[in-house]
Amino acid sequence: MKKLFAVVVGSILAVSALAQTPVWNEQKGELKTALDAKGDAKRGEAAFEQCTGCHRSDGSGRVSGAYPRLSGQHVSVLIKQIVDIRSGQRLNPKMEPFLGDHGLTPFDIADVAVYINSLPIAAANGRGTGKLLDKGKELFDRDCASCHGGKGEGDAAKFYPMVAAQHFKYLQREVTFIRDGDRRNSNPDMVKVIKAYTPTEIEAVSDYMASLAAPKR
Repeated sequence: MKKLFAVVVGSILAVSALAQTPVWNEQKGELKTALDAKGDAKRGEAAFEQCTGCHRSDGSGRVSGAYPRLSGQHVSVLIKQIVDIRSGQRLNPKMEPFLGDHGLTPFDIADVAVYINSLPIAAANGRGTGKLLDKGKELFDRDCASCHGGKGEGDAAKFYPMVAAQHFKYLQREVTFIRDGDRRNSNPDMVKVIKAYTPTEIEAVSDYMASLAAPKR
């Protein structure tokens, strides 16, 4: 009886969890409001001030990979990640205090995203050893380019981030999180594609993405 009860409770919790998990790119609620808003870069600059301690005033993040490069990233991608962190769909405890309802409205999120997108993309970024670039290119062309673009430029309409010129250590960490199911807002198609990646393959493809030149603007 106890075993049956545990199974029933487990099933209920599983169904409940699924019910609370939004479709990866579903546009509704706060996400839709922010995406539909006409962001203002000037207002966004003021709101972004609270982010500069980690992401730096130019949005370049940290070469160590502790914080990603944000400058030049697609507005839609930035909005989705902020909304996902705020809703708990993507875990990021360091950012949560800055993203609560009391801190930013959906319209503020749109403003910040437009401002960050407008920032010049600095040339320098964290790189790997460069020893696995050929393997990384092979993996990227086979598994990643169809979504993230042949040059790593991403796709704003589909929420695929620009990965070119991102910091190597950040890419390596996040790809590992996605593979292992630790980044809960990941595109399920990507999870399937990289599920079998070894640490060496993750290092290779991350180093290759970091080596790609940022798109000209």
